[in-house]
Amino acid sequence: MPDSTGHFSVSRTIAATCAAAGLAVVLAAFGFPAPNSPPPGHHHPMPSMSAPATPPMSGMPPMSTGDGLAAEYNGYKLTSGTAMLPAGKMTEYRFTITGPNGKPVTDFAIEQTMRLHFYAIRSDLTGFQHVHPTLASDGTWTATLGALRPGDWRLFASFVPNVGPAKGQDIVLSRTVTVPGRASATALPAPSPSTTVEGYVVTVKGHPTAGTASPLTVTITRDGKPVTNLQPYLDTYAHLTAFHAGDLAFAHLHPETTVHGDHGGPTLPFHAELPRSGNWRLFLQFRTGGILHTAAITMHVS
Repeated sequence: MPDSTGHFSVSRTIAATCAAAGLAVVLAAFGFPAPNSPPPGHHHPMPSMSAPATPPMSGMPPMSTGDGLAAEYNGYKLTSGTAMLPAGKMTEYRFTITGPNGKPVTDFAIEQTMRLHFYAIRSDLTGFQHVHPTLASDGTWTATLGALRPGDWRLFASFVPNVGPAKGQDIVLSRTVTVPGRASATALPAPSPSTTVEGYVVTVKGHPTAGTASPLTVTITRDGKPVTNLQPYLDTYAHLTAFHAGDLAFAHLHPETTVHGDHGGPTLPFHAELPRSGNWRLFLQFRTGGILHTAAITMHVS
């Protein structure tokens, strides 16, 4: 089911030529199935998804497993018969993870209290969702998503198989879907060290460099005072997911804080390994008073 915030969850490679004149290069094409016709207005038009892909900025091979943009890795494949989802209402997305033998995988390790984490992100890095699908005995996963805006979306499945050649490895696979309707893109907010969500001020400190391990520190305050009542969420005090502007490359930043009851914060250290330079959109999820909050912030990686 969707997280209690109603916020939505994204990743990386396939930058393409923009079809709309005057569009900022921040939003490149992502290789989605079909473009939508954007309406006039103050929003930037959605980028064309039919243009040929250009080489990734970092020089990494396209569809690299490390960025989550591939639908297959080492024989494991994310398969679904759904290429289109409805706009404006809760919907279900069904998929399977098949193994090298072509059969659905049903044995997954528990990672951060779940057997599979599922993310949805729109091509303009809005609409983030992070949900936890249910698994049927035949290997079919069902992810329930909140209302989606028209446009192109990428859906990610993060899991650790208990069987096969990649047993014990953290794998992220993704596919794309189109939500029909008149679509317009929201410009990516400029990089900033802090943002405010529901009264909480979230500040991110650090100077990450692409392709290297870098420390990041998140600090949470409210009304000018340190927040020290963070509750565990997915076996940690905060969950941090990042998506690269221009190709939706995916990264999960791992927390380094030991959980001790309902009094986490105000400072949370993270281990960041971001494979590309440029701007990334970070989504920090944390819980207080039983309510899950999601803060979004843009960070530049050199």
